[in-house]
Amino acid sequence: MSLYENYRKTSINYDKTRVPIGLEIILGCFAKSGKPLNEMIVLDAGCGTGSYSHALHEYVRRIEAIDINPAMVEIASRKLKRHREEGRITFSQASIDALVFTSRMFDAIMINQVLHHIDNPNDQGYPTHHRMLREFHRVLRPKGILVINTCSHEQLRHGFWYYRLIPEAFGEIIRRYMPIDQLIEMLFEYGFTYRGSFVPLHDVLQGEAYFDPYGPLKKQWRDGDSVFALVTPNQLYRACERIRDMDSRGTLLSFVKEHDSQRKVTGQATFLLAVRE
Repeated sequence: MSLYENYRKTSINYDKTRVPIGLEIILGCFAKSGKPLNEMIVLDAGCGTGSYSHALHEYVRRIEAIDINPAMVEIASRKLKRHREEGRITFSQASIDALVFTSRMFDAIMINQVLHHIDNPNDQGYPTHHRMLREFHRVLRPKGILVINTCSHEQLRHGFWYYRLIPEAFGEIIRRYMPIDQLIEMLFEYGFTYRGSFVPLHDVLQGEAYFDPYGPLKKQWRDGDSVFALVTPNQLYRACERIRDMDSRGTLLSFVKEHDSQRKVTGQATFLLAVRE
C-alpha cells in the first residue's frame, strides 16, 4: 500500500535486483513460538512479489500472503503457482491495516520492508502503523510471533552508498521510517512484548546488483529501491551526470567504496522480534 511508489510500473523489474535477506533470522524468530515450524500458519503482510514467501514456504505449514498492489500479487501468485495449487500458500489483495482474517488465526506474522510505505511524513503519529499493529495483535494467537524487517535511521544514513547522490529524496525517505525506539514503544502499546533486534551485517537488499557503480543509471536497477520514486527528473539527471563525471575522472569506484564503508558496521536492515501477549 505504498503512498509514493507506483508498483504497477516497477513490479516487473523488482525481482531482478531485489533479494530476501535475513531468512535465518526470520526462521529463528518463528521457532521461538514453541510450535514446530512445519505446523505454523504464517501471514506475509505486504508480500510484494512474494520473495519471502517463496524462500520460506517449505519450512512452514501454510502462508497467507497479502499485498494491496494487484500487480505485485499477480507476480507473486504466478511465481508460486505450484505451491498455490498444493494449498501451501494463498495470495490475496488486501490492506495490512484492515485484515479480513479471523481472530487468533496465525502463529506468526512477517512484514518485510513495508512500514515506510504506509504513512506520509506529515501524518500525525503514524496512524496506519497504529491500525496495523492493532490488527496484527487481533489475528495472532497468544504467544504468536511478529517479525518486523525495517531500517534504522543510522542504516539509512550509512548503509546505501547511492543515497549520497540523491540528497533530497533521502531527506524525504528517512522521514517515512519510524525511529526504531518509537516502533518498540508502539509494540508495547498494542500488547506485544519486544524480545530483541537482529542485523544481518553482510546482507544487502539488492544482492550483488547493489555493488554496481553504474546501477543508478539504469531504470531496472532503480526499480529495486523505492527511494527513486521520490527523485524528480531533474534530481535524477544531476545524479546520473555526477556518476558519469566521476567515471570520466576515475573517482567513481573510490566514491562507492568510501560511502559503502560504514554499511559493514551498520548493515542495511533491522529485524525486530515481538511476541503477542
